[in-house]
Amino acid sequence: MTDRWLWAVGVAVLLAAGWLLRRRWRAGRPSSGDIWWADVPYARGRGSKLRPCLVLRRGRDGIEVLKITSQDKSHRRDHVLIPTRRWDARADHDSYLNLGEPIVVRPAAFQRRAGAADLRTRRAVARFRTRSAGRAAGRAAGRPAR
Repeated sequence: MTDRWLWAVGVAVLLAAGWLLRRRWRAGRPSSGDIWWADVPYARGRGSKLRPCLVLRRGRDGIEVLKITSQDKSHRRDHVLIPTRRWDARADHDSYLNLGEPIVVRPAAFQRRAGAADLRTRRAVARFRTRSAGRAAGRAAGRPAR
């Protein structure tokens, strides 16, 4: 009985250590839901700009992100207001997240973690991406776009 107990404790310690090490290892890497400052390439043309972005997912080709802009995009359906002061203390107004234009960024372009997206923003991203995927599937099936 004692041997089983010691074995169970040893396994639990190893699992906890592995979890902590993985968490520490990932702390320096962008992961889904994080907001990072990164050198994001322009959509058209050459060059890039250091800007905040929301990390969607990691892939083989790089890290898929959504750009964040300080310009007023309240008139656009593909942008959502994102509270900025939670991750940028110097901000004097909120920003807008561009939901319609995911960009793949190379891992070396990420400079520093700014924070994490709030739950409302993450839900808005999920709803927009679900609707966009549904519209794309409808067009592929021959149904007209709405």
